[in-house]
Amino acid sequence: MAFSPNELARYQRHLSLAGFGPAAQEKLKRGSVLVIGAGGLGCPALLYLAAAGMGRIVIVDADRVDISNLQRQVLYTDEDAGELKVEAAARRLHALNPCIAIEPYAERFTRANALELVRDCDVVLDGSDNFATRYLVNDACVLVGRPFVYGAIQGFDGQLSVFNWRGGPTYRCLFPEPPAPGSVPNCAEAGVLGVLPGLIGTAQACEAIKLLAGIGEPLSGRLLLWNALTMATQCVSLAADPRSRQIRELPPEGYGETCATPAVGAEEIDVAALRAALGHGRTPQLIDVRETWERVRGSIEPSVHVPLGALEANEVNALAALDPAMPTVVYCAAGVRSLHGAKLLRERHGFRQAVSLRGGYYAWNEKT
Repeated sequence: MAFSPNELARYQRHLSLAGFGPAAQEKLKRGSVLVIGAGGLGCPALLYLAAAGMGRIVIVDADRVDISNLQRQVLYTDEDAGELKVEAAARRLHALNPCIAIEPYAERFTRANALELVRDCDVVLDGSDNFATRYLVNDACVLVGRPFVYGAIQGFDGQLSVFNWRGGPTYRCLFPEPPAPGSVPNCAEAGVLGVLPGLIGTAQACEAIKLLAGIGEPLSGRLLLWNALTMATQCVSLAADPRSRQIRELPPEGYGETCATPAVGAEEIDVAALRAALGHGRTPQLIDVRETWERVRGSIEPSVHVPLGALEANEVNALAALDPAMPTVVYCAAGVRSLHGAKLLRERHGFRQAVSLRGGYYAWNEKT
């Protein structure tokens, strides 16, 4: 495959690199990568895949750019707020490298489209932020026979590995089953250091390039752990479990979405039910367990502010104004911290009717 004058000038550092050269660059030009998620991990990965000359990049993401993304999602600017991420990303990547093909899909990666999307590309790079999608990515890659580059971040910690490569471990070898609903907070709840997805996402791009160019030793059978506070790294060996490949089809009843969003149950109330309760009879008490900086941006009123950390430390003077015998609704940003807060109120402070607002303040605002 011949290189154009533009490509020869653009990729000259690769072409002159011992152990890479024209042969590896040609493999990249012929290769294709499916990038699931154009968020914190996807943004740096996409930039370096495009700059490296990946022949075809398929991007799947249904979200729009929000101002809160800009702390870590470096493909976007203020002017992109409200725009579909895949459209803003495609425009920026074409400006970076017009020699490659970019295919944006403004949709979610679901059971309905997973197998077709995965089958159509050589390598999958997973930049998703929830367990439901990760398990779906894994099982689709196992069924179709594609390797995928895994990355995950939270707080100051990141993880990286390559799954389903030449008989190596799959994601289910590391995590056989999804965690319990609500047991793991997402980045919106727990926060993330802005540069961390840059580190992990760039490393994901490196692994994808290695896989397609046929160079180096992919991170298969190993899980890289990275702490941004200390810059300490640890590589943990993984063993392949044959049972993780006993997948014949994608399950018909959804894909573990409950591990990302807790289901409504006896310990929760949804927004519609809360609005109805606020409008009739005995009004439930509201407790906001978010941090002060979150409350400044808006709250459900009237509510008492008791940060979750204060509840855990039994620093609960603000509760004195409330009646433990009354129905009580606890809310946070997205409904994860409030589940824990409601449990603490029931077990430690006698609020036997304390429940969590499903979806939290985000869901309340969406319904407003």
